[in-house]
Amino acid sequence: MAVALPLRHEVKFYITPGEYHLLSRAIDRVLFRDPNGDPERNEYHIRSLYFDTYNNQAMLDKVNGVRDRDKYRLRIYNLSDELIRMECKTKIGSLISKRSIVIPRSLAEQLMACDPTGLERTRSGLLQDMFREMTLKLLHPVVIVDYIREAYLYPAEDVRVTFDKRLRSGVMSTELFDPELPTVPPIGDERMIMEVKYDRMLPPFIRDLLCTYVRRSQNSAISKYCICRRFEDLEY
Repeated sequence: MAVALPLRHEVKFYITPGEYHLLSRAIDRVLFRDPNGDPERNEYHIRSLYFDTYNNQAMLDKVNGVRDRDKYRLRIYNLSDELIRMECKTKIGSLISKRSIVIPRSLAEQLMACDPTGLERTRSGLLQDMFREMTLKLLHPVVIVDYIREAYLYPAEDVRVTFDKRLRSGVMSTELFDPELPTVPPIGDERMIMEVKYDRMLPPFIRDLLCTYVRRSQNSAISKYCICRRFEDLEY
């Protein structure tokens, strides 16, 4: 398992719409808006296509609480193919690391077709790992994950606070670039997902602000990937 440093902390919370409105307004006054968000609402759309092995190893590792695990995905923004990322998110204990490389649409479509031809000859360690996983473990596309992200940044400790809204799962299709892809909400209520990422320590004023609006008990081992596969007939 290849890991890129530095490792980061990541905590996730389910929050209600009421908590979101209070907290996002407070955060907007003290943190910086993500420059990728639209000027009016500070939002952008994320669509990810997740891959898993022939025996759903990534899903099993998450469900069983395996300490060290990987998830591979393709990611686009605002349903555009102008920026396509191939990513591997690695979990090591309570810490995370992410490797990412920008790829052309032709390569993305090759990966979506489960064709690893030529990846072993690239200089990218991430793409070489994709070749190994696709060849030995039959890594293949399994589910589309859609949501709207609102993000705030703080330079000290590279803090990133995100609100992921309107989570939806692709239905019977892994066509990443299809703007008409049918999707359904996998969560049966109006909860949102708040994620807080940082390097070594969360600055005290941000920690205190979050604690004002969100209870520690709301911290949860949330996986949008697993949530969006709930409609499949999987047995574990």
